[in-house]
Amino acid sequence: MNRFPLWKNLLIFAILLLGVLYSLPNLYGESPAVQVSPDGNAAKANALLAQQIIDELHAAQVNYTSVNLSGNSVVVALSNTDSQLKAKDVLESRFGNGYSVALNLISASPAWLSAIGAKPMYLGLDLRGGVHFLLQVDMQAALGKAIQRNTSDIRSQLRDQKIHYSDITNTSQEIILHFSDAATRGLANTLITKNFPDLLLTEQGNNGDFILQADLRADALKHLQDNAVQQNITTLRNRVNELGVAEPLIQQQGADRVVVELPGVQDTAKAKEILGRTATLEIRLVDDIHDIAAAAQGQVPFDDDLYTERNGTPILVHKEVLLTGDYITDASPGFDQQSGQAAVHVNFDSRGARIFRDITHDNVGKRMAILLVEKGKAEVITAPVIREEIDGGRVQITGMNSPEEASEVALLLRAGALAAPMNIVEERAVGPSLGSDNIRKGFHANLWGFVAVISFMIFYYRMFGLFAALSLTANGLLLVALLSLMQATLTLPGMAGIALTLGMAIDANVLINERIREELRNGSSPQAAIHAGYERAWGTILDSNITTLIAGVALFWLGSGSVRGFAMVFCLGIVTSMFSAVTISRALANLTYGRRVRLASISI
Repeated sequence: MNRFPLWKNLLIFAILLLGVLYSLPNLYGESPAVQVSPDGNAAKANALLAQQIIDELHAAQVNYTSVNLSGNSVVVALSNTDSQLKAKDVLESRFGNGYSVALNLISASPAWLSAIGAKPMYLGLDLRGGVHFLLQVDMQAALGKAIQRNTSDIRSQLRDQKIHYSDITNTSQEIILHFSDAATRGLANTLITKNFPDLLLTEQGNNGDFILQADLRADALKHLQDNAVQQNITTLRNRVNELGVAEPLIQQQGADRVVVELPGVQDTAKAKEILGRTATLEIRLVDDIHDIAAAAQGQVPFDDDLYTERNGTPILVHKEVLLTGDYITDASPGFDQQSGQAAVHVNFDSRGARIFRDITHDNVGKRMAILLVEKGKAEVITAPVIREEIDGGRVQITGMNSPEEASEVALLLRAGALAAPMNIVEERAVGPSLGSDNIRKGFHANLWGFVAVISFMIFYYRMFGLFAALSLTANGLLLVALLSLMQATLTLPGMAGIALTLGMAIDANVLINERIREELRNGSSPQAAIHAGYERAWGTILDSNITTLIAGVALFWLGSGSVRGFAMVFCLGIVTSMFSAVTISRALANLTYGRRVRLASISI
């Protein structure tokens, strides 16, 4: 009556064994480490770089645990934070130029656990330490970029339709078009109204100057601001993910602010670099009319910017941006078939391809500068002469110093451009010591709560209380294993969710044990009471857990940040508690009492 078939016992054992294996990495914790990564112009990380790092550490008498290649980085594991800081100083002094040397934390799990995919949970900012930023989007700059983009498009369309204008100027908020007569202004009004529905047009006149003023509509302005925040969030997330920061938190706060949390990053300057490393392209025309020598002496024309090409030659570039990286759909590294030099192949969308075609069609024989704008600074990558109209939307950018730089530039362009600049209005760092203190307190809270619960159960229900305690232990084990398999981020609210789950999970065992007691009081035999207790309590357990699960799903669906982390742990804990309370505790009861044909009493 109270026996599981062999396959079911073996299945339960296998599940528990997997739970032990996949929760085990969390016991090893993390080791301090230093990560050395080549910049775009530097050589690729390889065994030679790793050997150079080992030699430098030996020369400085810095003890290390291991030196391993990880992607395009060399990671040095150390035994303590003092050695970590000393190693960082040594490696920065040796590899400061062309390399990024940053503090990091890596898993201390044995290699055989990593080989089977067993990894520890990620720890949130409050447990692992890291950096927190609150950034504000510059909405005026976003509006200015939209106005500038619309100005270029309007100028192009008026030229295509042969509608002559006297001048087009723009401020950060409006576009002003000047015409010689009212009829031409009316044609322009009709064209712009048809093709630019986001613009509100107003006709003005002043001493024979026929003016058409274009402003963004209120709904279009709201849409622009929302898109600016969302595009910045997407760009930051793409860039941080490409750089390998584990489980970052990037989310909107309020109308124009973004919260960025980077767990495990201990170097605030490095974190700022990660956030700032978004790049885009700008295509402008080269000014070959004005005297470059006079410009180099400080006499730069009003409509120009002075840059230096990569070969050191000064170059004058018009300020007007004809095309930006906003229209890029893909970017990939490659090589120029003619010269064999490293290059980046860029694909524009349909609108960007049309704009680029018009630029090359109207400026044959002129030089076109391709600028890479990164961290607010523009660099002229190449400035070729336009030989003919280029159609199709695919552009090859040469002038790269190395294949590594081509890969880095392509990565930056794929990550996208910020829709508007972002200013850091708040920053703080959570040290690893504070994080470890939070871990210790959270662990002790869970431990003592667990001890109190199982002590009560064993005291009140005797042997069946012990079954409940063992099933509760299995519940915690399976929950940690699931979170580790999902590579979830554990935060303080998540630890609270584990504590709450363990406290609530015991309810199912209380229902089962009380049902068994009731059956015994009604005169049932011990074997029949055990069978009826588990069978008849299952319906109540299922109903109560489903209703609780619905609340947890609602928290995860509607919540954000730490609320979602709590809800995820809570929901997973409900699932594991249903399995452990019913299946594992019954397996223990069956193994203890199920084989006795004549059972006089049970310890409950």
